Amino acid sequence: MNRFAGKVVLITGAGNGIGAAAARRFSSEGATVVLADYVKEDVEKMAASLPPERTMALFVDVSDPKAVEKMIADTVARYGRLDVMINNAGVHVVGSVLETSLEDWRRIASVNIDGVVFGAKYSLPHLIKSKGCMINTSSVSGLGGDWGAAFYCASKGAVSNLTRAMAMDHGLSGVRINAVCPSLVKTNMTKDFDAAVQEKFNERIPLGRPAQPEEVASVMAFLASDDASFINGACIPVDGGVTASDGQPKIA
Repeated sequence: MNRFAGKVVLITGAGNGIGAAAARRFSSEGATVVLADYVKEDVEKMAASLPPERTMALFVDVSDPKAVEKMIADTVARYGRLDVMINNAGVHVVGSVLETSLEDWRRIASVNIDGVVFGAKYSLPHLIKSKGCMINTSSVSGLGGDWGAAFYCASKGAVSNLTRAMAMDHGLSGVRINAVCPSLVKTNMTKDFDAAVQEKFNERIPLGRPAQPEEVASVMAFLASDDASFINGACIPVDGGVTASDGQPKIA
């Protein structure tokens, strides 16, 4: 398929994991892809694997509004447009409110919430011009609570409801705004889970395994395509069936 030929797609957190998989997917379908990440070596290595004539790598801290504004300005200055904005950068902090520090909260809120707000604020004028779309990476933790991840759940809950509110505000301008909500995905964020923790996740996921980043990227590509032309304000679980459960244990 060549669904995104002539389109410009900007992805934050693109150096690895879901963001890198999204970069590969959109590029494979003809898009010009701008990869942004806080780890310079990761994003440059990832960009080097894609066609150079339609790939740009940027070193960006999404918690810095001026850096995000410049990221989007540089994208439009080079390519003349922006069609798809993917706010994917995120961090995770483990612990209850009592177990985690205010510094932990500031860190997770500045990346997971502020980063999406800044990305939305500075990309929307260009998306309105192109009648483009925005995709935010939320989480099943933004649809319901988790044990021992209070700050992360709060941040992803904010992303989910921000997605809904922006979809309402900007739909008449021709911009669709949706979110993907993964459960466990095999990324750098989860690679250090020990076997016992992994098995607990597998027991709760009806498909019995974590997602591959490419499986989340494929949903992003669908949401950005014309096939999703009437999908707006959706927070779509990409979770192997986790949110299908009412929470009761398996007894048979």
